[in-house]
Amino acid sequence: MEHFYTLQGEGCYAGNAAYFIRLGGCDVGCVWCDVKDSWDIEAHPAYTINEIVNFAILHPARIAVITGGEPAMQNLTSLCHQLHKNGFRVHIETSGAHTLKGDFDWITVSPKKFKQPLDSCLNSANELKVVIFNKSDFYWAEENAKKTNATCKLYLQPEWSKAEMINPLIIEYIKQNPRWQLSLQTHKYINIP
Repeated sequence: MEHFYTLQGEGCYAGNAAYFIRLGGCDVGCVWCDVKDSWDIEAHPAYTINEIVNFAILHPARIAVITGGEPAMQNLTSLCHQLHKNGFRVHIETSGAHTLKGDFDWITVSPKKFKQPLDSCLNSANELKVVIFNKSDFYWAEENAKKTNATCKLYLQPEWSKAEMINPLIIEYIKQNPRWQLSLQTHKYINIP
């Protein structure tokens, strides 16, 4: 769908420079998705893996974030290989609803109620990032956290349009459950992609 160089805005790597590769195609369909344009895979130009990597190497950072849409709908093995060959750490941001195909250095799973995450994705996650839209999402977060590995970082992130109302709930929840951390969409606060 698009590719751009910016700062990672969310989760464990927030504030790090990264090259984003946003793939078209998504079958999860979150009502609050902020990139609904990504859902239709046919609506976006096709690039070869070499073209994508050549765009990425023009920038000094060596973190490449593959996101979407739902990037795990694609076999990313060759893309990961070429990025690694050019010195990149390869991160993926996925709902976990599809089997991961690729060699990733960092896996962020952001599970959605609209399409359940696979246990295998949750177990391999380095980072679980749960978007909190309403109070029932705290239970959803805990249910998914039970399926992660012992080293997985746990994040709660307010849904952007409800952040003013949800942030105090998240803060109180984390104070009571300190294994969780707060993730904010800092890129939206500072108005970068």
